[in-house]
This record gives sequence, structure tokens and C-alpha cells, in this order.
Amino acid sequence: MSIQKCGWCLGDALYETYHDKEWGVPVKDDSTLFEFLILETFQAGLSWITILRKRENFRKAFDNFDYQKIARYQQPKINALLQDAGIIRNRLKILATISNAQSFIKIQEECGSFSDYIWAFFDGVPLKNSIEDYREGPSKTSLSDTISKDMKKRGFKFVGSTVVYAHMQATGMVNDHEISCFRYEEV
Repeated sequence: MSIQKCGWCLGDALYETYHDKEWGVPVKDDSTLFEFLILETFQAGLSWITILRKRENFRKAFDNFDYQKIARYQQPKINALLQDAGIIRNRLKILATISNAQSFIKIQEECGSFSDYIWAFFDGVPLKNSIEDYREGPSKTSLSDTISKDMKKRGFKFVGSTVVYAHMQATGMVNDHEISCFRYEEV
């Protein structure tokens, strides 16, 4: 008997591993939240599998997602990133990542941690949807609209409502596993 999984991940070993071990697991660690924020930013307009396949390249190129270092990137590092074929070489997204690292640090200073800031929108408790088929799930909600607006007001870039909702899904702020998926009750 095979294990039921969300339909979106089927057929690709990398996708299935990501689904089985990471997607939808509540994340409260600032470093991991920042990593997913970078990856979701670069994913805008592209498929998630494209980003997953380049994830280790991103990790290497962006100093293991160290937001303290990224916030201080200067033109020589930006030029090197623009030449790095292992990542998505989009100037605006690279510049947004630097700006987002700076905004991330400001939120930490104001709220104690980025985790405290973002999870306050959920009163610290993940939302649990009841999706039967992933194709019927939302790509954004009024809550992701609210968070997106607040993040933009705080200087973040490339954090539209759809990107924010994908971040919510990836980091377990919302459980969008299909109800027949083995991970639905686990996360």
C-alpha cells in the first residue's frame, strides 16, 4: 500500500522529499524563516521545483543565508551574484534580498525576533485548512494580503500576497496539505 501524498509533489524525488520532511512544518527559527523568504522571493514568477534544484547553490552564493552578512553586501558581491549561473541572476531580486535582510534585522530589533513578528499574525498557532485537491487551495488570502502590506510598509520587496502565502505554506503557518495526505495530521 502506498502512502498518500499531496498531488503537487508526485513524480519528482526532490519534490517528494521536500514535501515529506519540510513543507508545512511550523518554523519558528529566524534563520530558516529568512532562508525561505529568500527562496520565495526568487521563486516569484518561476516554479518551486526550479528553486529547490538550485537551493544548495543559493545557500553557497548567499553565505548560508546569513542575513547579517547579506545586509552588508556591496557592489562587488552583487556583481559576483549576477555572474553566478547556479542561482537566478535577477538584479532586482538580488537587490531585494539585500534590502530584505536589512528590513529583517530591523524587525528583529523591534520585535525581538522575526518569528515573533510573523507568528503574531497567527497568535502563534498555525491555520489548518481542509483542502481535498491542492488545485483548489488558495494562492493568497486576506491574511497574506495584510502581512504583505505590513512587510512592504517595513521596506520588504518582492513580498506580494502570493509570495507571502507561499511562505506561510512552506513554513507551516498554514497547513495546506491535502486532507488525504499522510502529512496533514502530522504537521
